[in-house]
Amino acid sequence: MRLDGVLFFPVTPFGSDGRLAEPVLARHVSDGVAAGAGGVFAACGTGEFNALDLDEYTRVVATAVTATAGRVPVLAGAGGPLPSARALASAAADQGADGLLLMPPYLVTGPAAGLVRYVREVVDAAGLPCVMYQRGNARFTPAAVAELARHPGVIGFKDGLGDFDLLQRIILTVRASAGEDFTFFNGLPTAELTVPAYRGIGVNLYSSAVFAFAPEIALAFNKAVTGGDEVMVRRLLTDFYLPLVELRDLVPGYAVSLVKAGVRLRGLEVGGVRAPLADPAPEHLRALERLIATGLGLVDA
Repeated sequence: MRLDGVLFFPVTPFGSDGRLAEPVLARHVSDGVAAGAGGVFAACGTGEFNALDLDEYTRVVATAVTATAGRVPVLAGAGGPLPSARALASAAADQGADGLLLMPPYLVTGPAAGLVRYVREVVDAAGLPCVMYQRGNARFTPAAVAELARHPGVIGFKDGLGDFDLLQRIILTVRASAGEDFTFFNGLPTAELTVPAYRGIGVNLYSSAVFAFAPEIALAFNKAVTGGDEVMVRRLLTDFYLPLVELRDLVPGYAVSLVKAGVRLRGLEVGGVRAPLADPAPEHLRALERLIATGLGLVDA
């Protein structure tokens, strides 16, 4: 499985009754793939993985697989307590997912050997290719990543820490021991802001939360980055992504709830977020609406 282009992390829509809205999710995923997503990551952080029960999770993955219709790979989120992570991984495999994004175990901070064991047990339970996610309490050592990279089921590493010294050491260690066929990508919230820095150490792939609500902006940025249009890159970073990050940082959880609000502002009724997240305040919604208009104006110009 090869990932390329802009990676799409769809939100999980809920109806006015709070239940999963599968037809809306199907449209959201299908529209994103048609717009040019290079891969779909269903029921992950932006998709409120933490707020779904096993039945909902299974239906989200099944809907995403059906809506994608084989056009690009579908990876499903898994993580949390080890038994839950194994159950989610197995459910994703049963629903036809192409792989997993393995998020951190629940709260516990363990040694590198414990993280290696956690990843191995989840991957072995599903038999699916897995991308491990470094963030929060899942902080890997270079040796641990290199060991896991030699596991046939572990295909990639998503960095959500932004510790460039650690990431460079991980990349060099993995390349030296496991070769070049291993995928690294930037998984920081609003990853575009740090894309130039990650590209400086050879990490070109990144996840795009913006793609969920403004694929035109996300694709224009990717085109500018990969095409060497430094003027457009700087313009989008300065006038759209930087103020978006500043807005995101005002309230904990806005990395998800602003994205979902953005999808609503663009005309798809995906409902609000589930607790413990909170929907954006009215003044922040207005600021987001202005930012979207600014970003689209830059793209059109």
